[in-house]
Amino acid sequence: MTDVREQVIATAREMNRRGLNQGTSGNVSVRAPSGDRFFVTPSAVPYEELVPDDIVEMTLDGQVVRGARKPSTEWRLHGDVLRARPEVGAVVHTHSLHAVAIACTRRPIPAFHYMVALAGGHDVRCAEYATYGTEELARNTVTALAGRKACLLANHGLVAVGAGLPAALALAEAVEVLSAQYWHALQIGPPVILDDAEMARVMERIATYRRE
Repeated sequence: MTDVREQVIATAREMNRRGLNQGTSGNVSVRAPSGDRFFVTPSAVPYEELVPDDIVEMTLDGQVVRGARKPSTEWRLHGDVLRARPEVGAVVHTHSLHAVAIACTRRPIPAFHYMVALAGGHDVRCAEYATYGTEELARNTVTALAGRKACLLANHGLVAVGAGLPAALALAEAVEVLSAQYWHALQIGPPVILDDAEMARVMERIATYRRE
């Protein structure tokens, strides 16, 4: 079985390969099999240079268990989200181009397209601004994610969660695509927004959509 720390490294590298992140910005975490700990990328280390010992294991309340490096500056965000959402197994935080652009306007992504439902509701909320790495930002993120699987961070970036690392990464990519589409639509004019009743129908269909 692949070491969970290697899975974190692979996800972080894939995040950059897909153009969802640049350099050492952004971060990745996954819940440990025990459920009460998590593994998170370290601070300021290029992903291509990471080795398993660099990945930091922490308790959900922020105590370092093992790891040769300092944890990501956003470890509080990861820990708080995992503590608040027992069903979440992984958190991906990116600084992807279009998601950041929308986040810098401090607006949510409304239901301009039915695929917004992938994030768990009729919009992708934008968390209130707070300085990076702070408890306030972690709290704001948990609030914006209530009933959702993704949110923007005002003047900052994007957070996506999932049952595991592949799901969280796929959702981060999907929200970046939606951000780009929304940005382009705004260049023409205000897009037509789907109503809550239609989004409820879409969410019901998505819930039963699977590969045959």
